[in-house]
Amino acid sequence: MSIADEQKQEVIHHWSPLDGLQKLGHTFLNFFSGAGRLFLFAMQSIYHCFSPPFFGRLLIRQLLDIGYYSLPVVGMTTLFTGMVLALQSYTGFSRFSAEGAVATVVVLSVTRELAPVLAGLMVAGRIGASIAAEIGTMRVTEQIDALTTLSTNPFKYLVAPRILAGTLMLPALVLIGDVIGVFGGYLVGVYKLGFGPENYLHKTWEYLTATDVTSGLWKAAAFGFIVTLMGCYNGYHSQRGAQGVGAATTNAVVSASILILVVNYFLTQFFFAGK
Repeated sequence: MSIADEQKQEVIHHWSPLDGLQKLGHTFLNFFSGAGRLFLFAMQSIYHCFSPPFFGRLLIRQLLDIGYYSLPVVGMTTLFTGMVLALQSYTGFSRFSAEGAVATVVVLSVTRELAPVLAGLMVAGRIGASIAAEIGTMRVTEQIDALTTLSTNPFKYLVAPRILAGTLMLPALVLIGDVIGVFGGYLVGVYKLGFGPENYLHKTWEYLTATDVTSGLWKAAAFGFIVTLMGCYNGYHSQRGAQGVGAATTNAVVSASILILVVNYFLTQFFFAGK
């Protein structure tokens, strides 16, 4: 018998079901421990968002960075999403002679779901990664410790302006994305599918309600909070070194994207269940 076979038999001999339970227990404990740290971080961040002192200049800078500079990517995403949605809806509805519902499906899909979710994911990729990298670098280079030494609360200086800006600006981005996405569907519907402009606009407005738009804006506010919170949390707790900053950046984007999809389900159920 070879040495490798003896080692395998020794590992099998020493393994017991308790080892698997122990690993499972560690996994659950680590998960709940991380969830607890995130919850406390979120509560502390919300508290500092509404308690003085306020750093207005930093807030304005984040409003521009998260809102204005994210507008091109959100606009392009929603434009082509509306165009593709019009094409796909026409292809499917034509089988049932229901082509007239294309405009309604486009406007409801964009305002309720696609614009908030896609804008949240795009901002998570752009802003969430940027926030995590910036704060993570400050953690690694001990700039956060320097802020504490200078009697400046890192939550007020770094976290609160970003969370406020994300929560306020993502609904504005989604509202603009709604218009652009519906306009993309209008372009395809009128100039490629042959709908009359007046008829398409009439179908767009016929079944659209205020709840369809406001629900998407409330979702956007929640997604903006999630994106900035995960970026700040992962950056603030970044490990030492360049590898730690890279891991924090990746975790910020992945966790924010997953939470956006999960929270989107519960918000959709809250707004539209039973309607």
